[in-house]
Amino acid sequence: MSTEKLDLSSPDLVNQNIEKIAALFPNCVTETAEGKAIDFDLLKQELNHEVVEGAKERYRLEWPGKKEAIVTANLPTTKTLRPVRKDSVNFDTTENMYIEGDNLEVLKILQESYLGKIKMIYIDPPYNTGKDFVYKDNFTQDSTEFKEETNQIDEYGNRLVANPETAGRYHSDWLSMMYPRLKLARNLLTDDGVIFMSIDDNEVHNLRKIGDEVFGESNFISSIIWRKKYGIQNDAKYFSVSHEYLLCFAKDKPNYKPNLVDRTDEQDDRYKNLDNDPRGNWKSADLSVGRVTEKDRYTITTPSGRKVTPPEGRSWVVNEKKFLEMVDDNRIWFGNSGNNVPSVKKFLAEVKQGLTPSTFWDYDEVGHTDGSNKALKRIFDGKSLFDYPKPVNYLKKALTIGSNENDLVLDFFSGSGSLAEATISLNAEKEESNRKFLCVQLPEATDEKSEAYKAGYKNICEIGKERIRRAATKIKEETKADIDYGFKVFKVDSSNMQDVYYKPQDYNQGQLDVFADNIKEDRTSEDLLTQILLDWGLPLTLKTQKETVLDKEVFVVDTNYLLACFDTELDEAFAKAIAKHQPLRFVCKDSSFKNDTAKENVKQLLKQLSPNTEMKVI
Repeated sequence: MSTEKLDLSSPDLVNQNIEKIAALFPNCVTETAEGKAIDFDLLKQELNHEVVEGAKERYRLEWPGKKEAIVTANLPTTKTLRPVRKDSVNFDTTENMYIEGDNLEVLKILQESYLGKIKMIYIDPPYNTGKDFVYKDNFTQDSTEFKEETNQIDEYGNRLVANPETAGRYHSDWLSMMYPRLKLARNLLTDDGVIFMSIDDNEVHNLRKIGDEVFGESNFISSIIWRKKYGIQNDAKYFSVSHEYLLCFAKDKPNYKPNLVDRTDEQDDRYKNLDNDPRGNWKSADLSVGRVTEKDRYTITTPSGRKVTPPEGRSWVVNEKKFLEMVDDNRIWFGNSGNNVPSVKKFLAEVKQGLTPSTFWDYDEVGHTDGSNKALKRIFDGKSLFDYPKPVNYLKKALTIGSNENDLVLDFFSGSGSLAEATISLNAEKEESNRKFLCVQLPEATDEKSEAYKAGYKNICEIGKERIRRAATKIKEETKADIDYGFKVFKVDSSNMQDVYYKPQDYNQGQLDVFADNIKEDRTSEDLLTQILLDWGLPLTLKTQKETVLDKEVFVVDTNYLLACFDTELDEAFAKAIAKHQPLRFVCKDSSFKNDTAKENVKQLLKQLSPNTEMKVI
């Protein structure tokens, strides 16, 4: 039994007064860099019959830390990605990717290689319920020691802080986390790309506002309602919350064309063929329309002789000449007796092959929270390893609407990897679908008391990767579809290069002699190749082969687009052998050559024997 400790301090009268004012004027409570405060300009206005002169008003979203958030987004990074073959599946052939690390760093690292190349982004960020952790991206970079002492970083060096509702910057810290990530994410979208963002009532208003600012208010597509639960929550204090939101923004709305969603059997069953029309099943539709046009308010005589005019305030949808043509073409239905008000026959064969997406998604169609929890437990042999994953069908619907057969989709709050499973599942169902996923997740440690930790999963990434492996195996066994079931794993790490590579001015000549090779000792050739692909703006999934050229290991990327060799003792004979490939680009280490003469000779030989080759050294 815990014992409550005495406060042993006097009351905080300032906070008490703020609460008293908040009770009278809740609109005057705001957040500042120091925490909760009173907006005195607004309070003055509330207590005055005249307009109080003050700061110039403008329509925009402001919060303490917004400028720092903009700086955070714009700051460059020297970090890179390192491939992890042992965690990957079909590393050399797959086009799917899973990246472990702070998503802000990852989004920066991807800015060149994936600029304008991602068709759809889906994110399920922390909802700011008061129990979530948020990233504390302090661009002034407090000392590591201070962060560790105050629990502001985890074991992976990520700046994580709890964000309770009582925090003075409760909304501000959440906004500062989301803003730079959305700014960077927008750059990655194709011109006809779209982003879907899951959220609940806690921050839907703020997410819509920063979405308006980052993507442009004119590019807002819709706010989708997901009815996610069934039944009644008897313990709800005010209302039983059974919905969430899915906000949708386009990169450029005029370019974005949402795909239709599949028709259901229930919808098709509404079409019958009551008169054995050779054109197939049809259903009747109203012949009148809600407008009054006198020339279209003519009298129609039914086959039984009944005289029919449009209802009051309506007209027929077509003029009399067109109506008679439709009668001759058997497109007007008067009922079995020929005495009904005429209606238009709409043939199933002539309607669109899909439906325009609705803004209401019911759990009957896309799944619910309880079902997604149970589905994930089945994948992990009955173990409950992750709370509230999004239903796979929910994400398949977003994928269907927002992406096409060969598109790349991104989730940079990947969680348990639901989007990855949804992508594989959709590819297996749709014959032409070859969508690729790119998932990003912080390796956030699991609680030592959790079932996940006890089952051997020390962080969320371990759960996500294993979920994708198991789900892919299950889908393959069930469908036998010939698709890509693999994924390449990468981890965020510091640059492969020694600090002297970036800041030679910080070292004297004696220190520089220590760095005969400016590459860190623990880095592999594949590490170096990955950083080169990123620096040159090349996709990480380009087909790569290893060849041996004069006993040297050579990476051949995309046939002859790039050749890379990080071995030593490169000389003129090696240059002649490389030139036979006629590569567009060749890269090696600065320390790879036998000597300075060999370095210059290799450069000149390549220029002579393969004039289109661009040579670079690291």
